[in-house]
Amino acid sequence: MRPTAFQLNLGARTLGDGRTHFRVWAPSRRMVDVCHLEAGQARYLPLQRTERGYFQGTHPVPAGALYKYRLDGEECLPDPCSRFQPEGPHGPSQVVDPHRYAWSDAGWRGVTLKGQVLYELHLGTFTPEGTCASAAAKLPLLKELGITTVELMPLHTYPGRYNWGYDGVTLFAPCAVYGDPDDLRRLVDEAHRLGLGIIVDVVYNHLGPDGNYLARFSPGYFNPKYPNEWGEPTNFDDGDAAGPSRDFFIQNACYWLTEYHFDGLRLDATQSLYDASSRHIVTELVAHARAATRGRDILLIAENEPQDVKVVTPPEAGGHGADAVWVDDFHHSARVAAVGRSEAYLMDYRGTAQELLSCALRNSLYQGQYYGWQKKRRGSPLLRTPAEHVVFYLQNHDQLANTLRGERLHVLTGAPRMRALTTFFLLLPQTPMLFMGQEFFASSPFLYFVDHQPELQGLVQQGRDGFLSQFASARHALEAEGFHMPIGEEAFRRSKLDWSERARHPGALALHQDLLRLRREDPVFAAQDRSRIDGAVLGPGALLLRYLGSEQEGDRLLLLNLGTGLDYEPCPEPLVAPPGGRNWRVLLSSDQVRYGGMGTAPVPEDGRLHLPGQTALVLTSTEEKKA
Repeated sequence: MRPTAFQLNLGARTLGDGRTHFRVWAPSRRMVDVCHLEAGQARYLPLQRTERGYFQGTHPVPAGALYKYRLDGEECLPDPCSRFQPEGPHGPSQVVDPHRYAWSDAGWRGVTLKGQVLYELHLGTFTPEGTCASAAAKLPLLKELGITTVELMPLHTYPGRYNWGYDGVTLFAPCAVYGDPDDLRRLVDEAHRLGLGIIVDVVYNHLGPDGNYLARFSPGYFNPKYPNEWGEPTNFDDGDAAGPSRDFFIQNACYWLTEYHFDGLRLDATQSLYDASSRHIVTELVAHARAATRGRDILLIAENEPQDVKVVTPPEAGGHGADAVWVDDFHHSARVAAVGRSEAYLMDYRGTAQELLSCALRNSLYQGQYYGWQKKRRGSPLLRTPAEHVVFYLQNHDQLANTLRGERLHVLTGAPRMRALTTFFLLLPQTPMLFMGQEFFASSPFLYFVDHQPELQGLVQQGRDGFLSQFASARHALEAEGFHMPIGEEAFRRSKLDWSERARHPGALALHQDLLRLRREDPVFAAQDRSRIDGAVLGPGALLLRYLGSEQEGDRLLLLNLGTGLDYEPCPEPLVAPPGGRNWRVLLSSDQVRYGGMGTAPVPEDGRLHLPGQTALVLTSTEEKKA
């Protein structure tokens, strides 16, 4: 691991001699003291006010000590830049020495975008124990599967015993329910030992509703002039306070990359990072993140609901310079194709073969057309964006939980159709992301869960029911049928993976392993080059993709049929024809017995084409046998 060009200058910084330097931004306060908590006693150590409303000072406080900040001689609050909150967001902060851990990843040089296979997981439900240590023990299974980079849902400290992480309130402190800071470092270190990248989801557009003390230090952290459905939006462009506020979040991004050796970040809801200044906060954050790692390769991936190409456009061309953007269009169309329902924000999708083909060939569907759900144009042109810069998924944390029961897609659509969609999905040129347990058709749902105080928990439950009510079927279930989906401990417990299913569902696991091996080792699929792919619709639920290889490599043909069996005769589509002097041979079928299917017949040499229903076929061109 190369040395970094960044050192956090906020919060408590150990000096290595039993002393600690403290620095906090509190411009509206007259005085700030460190409240050092030791043996049940509180010792108050003054900080000096400096430029722009920062308070700082050095005191004989050792690593491991507990402390808070006393504001104006009155209330004592946790450090906004605390590196650890052992008792949760309301408790004292702890001084952490980030140099104590002995890293073993000196030879690790990071990850690059091409060839990545992402795997999103929630630490609390990924294993029965829900800890960094137990997750580290499962990493070899992900490596064996063919995953290249693990993406952790947010780790910011949150209130209660369980949470998705998007209610984080102490952004520099990994949540204590998963272990201490060195436990998280061991998880990252183990990933690197195995040759796996590991990135973390960060949330900068809002903070959670319980334990958020930032405004007590300065209301300038927030900017209420912008809308935000999740809470008061953060401030990146409003007045003198915008500078220190921007610095707070930029330092947070650099901190995760340097002190924890993460290989990148997933930036949550970048469309809600409002900034009208000359240099957008995402552009600045990306630039600082790359500078902080001194050339070590990192991945910066943005969630952006409008699918704005600016996110992945280089800064020199006026963009933000992120590596990749999540594209919901593929999920939405595939889900409608699988389930047959297009309610709420899925209403503008039909799930047809044409939609799936267009998304595969052009990276997204909505690139500026009218979008009925939002009653306006949506999207931007991604036609010229290289495929690896676009992240596709069939499932993720949001899209599973944004349903009444949080059920996995294979539960709703059936195994044959899910195997066919999986085959199509994992061989597309875009960067794929799996959600934890998807590879073995986990039966556990993934539900929305939080652990707040009773009054707040009730309000969140009402908000969650209101969100689900945008789906007409869910609204009927909630209002007319009295259906109730919990968001507390039951939801958390039910969302945990049952790892015994990995052995009980060998077919699904084998399919994912074989597809990822093809994606990695077959030179035609591994190219991820949309310019060498063409396609055609064969029927309402059937399509083909033709992957063009060199003369030595030959071509590949991917056939998907989500309908009933199709005899494609006559056969006027020229993409079905093999290259001259060659025939098609089945390389993989989603209906092979080893995957749990009913078996697949070979392709007739006379050129007739039969596509079984609910099946995907992968064909390779081979030389004709000499007579």
